[in-house]
Amino acid sequence: MNFDLTEEQQMLVDSVSKFVANDSNAERFRKLRDGELGWEKSMWERMGEYGWLGVPFPEEHGGFGARFVDLALILEQLGHGLVPEPLIPSVVLAGGLISRLGSEAQIEAFLAPMIEGKQSLAFAYAETQSRYNLSDCLTTAEKSGAGYVIRGQKVWVLNGHAADRIVVLARTGGTQLDDEGLSLFIVDADSSGLARTPIRGMDGQGTAMLDFDGVEVGEDRLLGSLGEARADVEWAVDRGAAAACAEGQGATQELFDRTVAYLKQREQFGVPIGSFQALQHRAADMFAEVELCRGTMILAAIQADVDDTDERRADISAAKLQLSRGGWHVAENAIQLFGGIGVTDEQDEGLFFKRLRVLNGLFGDADHHIDRFQSIASFDEE
Repeated sequence: MNFDLTEEQQMLVDSVSKFVANDSNAERFRKLRDGELGWEKSMWERMGEYGWLGVPFPEEHGGFGARFVDLALILEQLGHGLVPEPLIPSVVLAGGLISRLGSEAQIEAFLAPMIEGKQSLAFAYAETQSRYNLSDCLTTAEKSGAGYVIRGQKVWVLNGHAADRIVVLARTGGTQLDDEGLSLFIVDADSSGLARTPIRGMDGQGTAMLDFDGVEVGEDRLLGSLGEARADVEWAVDRGAAAACAEGQGATQELFDRTVAYLKQREQFGVPIGSFQALQHRAADMFAEVELCRGTMILAAIQADVDDTDERRADISAAKLQLSRGGWHVAENAIQLFGGIGVTDEQDEGLFFKRLRVLNGLFGDADHHIDRFQSIASFDEE
């Protein structure tokens, strides 16, 4: 398989890389992380003007009709600067579901403003008890007149504190663990009965706990077919995992580059510590893991465009596992080779370290993806 970038892809990478270097490095993230929003609406609109928010959507939806791998290349570069704007929750998760399932009116009303950078989105699917089981859903949407009434709680909703609209997974039939009976609804963030509790993650980025206490939505807010959302949710979460690998690759590469530069700069006994063979070996091991992360990330991004196959699931799980194991190996060694100071808040390396820890847990941790990969392999053997 050829992983070389096309001329257009290389131009895209170069433009995003320059944007990160000039306008959105780690220092900008430091200034924003303690704010109420955690990111800038003006920068979000600027990304819309650049066309980045419309990259994976069809032209008839207002997008550019590119492949997911093109979006992954953008996310990889943004990972170098810890860019906090909510591309994964808005573009990959909620935006992807609206584009996939939405009516023409829903796409015009809810997707188009996001592509323009005028609004942001979130996807609320996880619950306290659900872990990574996408079918485990206690939030309900009961039929009421010409619409539905939603009751329940969602946890750790990415951009849930700031989104203008939220795609919500709720049960319209069946029992807690059933695959059938799951539906998606588009909820306005200012809806009566919706309480949002902002929570700052360990990486400094914003999430929220959402409480739906009798939130009313009309029939026009049902996304897709009633009770048949399970496969679409898995599709969206898989794309989220591929996106996390892309951003994680950028953060991993950044940590490796910073570590190599430090090994060349830091002196002990009158020579750079990078001249010590033991540290050279550790840097070589880190380099190998960075390259493995990149290869599996690109393969996962390619597979993210595939609709519903075990190959897609296996390749995305493999990439997520490599980020969780190999990417974390790079992060741990980076901190150690910085002499421990890298984990302190004063050092930018500590910010990348924390972001990687969060990305490793998003959309399935290592144990989850090992189990899923093995279940697919064992099924194929049968």
